[in-house]
Parts: sequence; C-alpha cells; structure tokens
Amino acid sequence: MKAPWGLKNGIALGALLLALAVSATNARAEPAAGQKMWLACENGRNYPIQPTAVSRENELVTGYLLHTGTGRSVHLRLVPMGSGYRYEGGGIWFDGLRANAVMNWGRPGAEVPCTVMQE
Repeated sequence: MKAPWGLKNGIALGALLLALAVSATNARAEPAAGQKMWLACENGRNYPIQPTAVSRENELVTGYLLHTGTGRSVHLRLVPMGSGYRYEGGGIWFDGLRANAVMNWGRPGAEVPCTVMQE
C-alpha cells in the first residue's frame, strides 16, 4: 500500500522546510544595541526612533517612533518596496531613499520632508 504523500512528496516537503528554516536563520534581525536614530523634519521637529531590530547590514527592521505629539510612541515595521523603503505603523508612515524621507501623517497635505539621522 502506498503512503498518501508518497516518498517523493515527503522528500520535497522536507527539502522545502529545511530551506525555509535556513533562510529564516540567515535573515533574522538582531537587536539594535544603543543605536540612535531620528527624523529631522522641515516642520522644525525631531522624531526619535528607538530601533528594536536591525539587519546585519545595520538597517532598521522594526522600531518605535517616539514623541509623535499624540503622547504615545508608534511601532514601525519595514515594508519592502521596489526602490527605497517604507516604514509604517499606527496610521503614519515614512517613505524614503537613503537619508531622504517623507513623513506622512495619513491626511492629505500632511506630508513633511525629513532627513534620517543616525549616530
């Protein structure tokens, strides 16, 4: 009697799971120990970012945008884009390419040009 999955399908499934496990291990984000980042915006305000994870290339993966004016911090996460980046969370986001970013507060006309600063 033949097994429902068959040996060939079982091997293929095992290879797929192994590949996923290896890629997840290699792509894992590492904690950002003591990294200081902020957005210096043209509205005269600085918005500190507290990284919670960065990639091995030292790029922000997740973090918190502090002092948003709402009395709370906002959790941000990286959203893959074709070129550049987008970090979003809590109804706000910022898009950019390298050190140039545009903060968007989720309302038409509420975009603010910013520079990403890092120590």
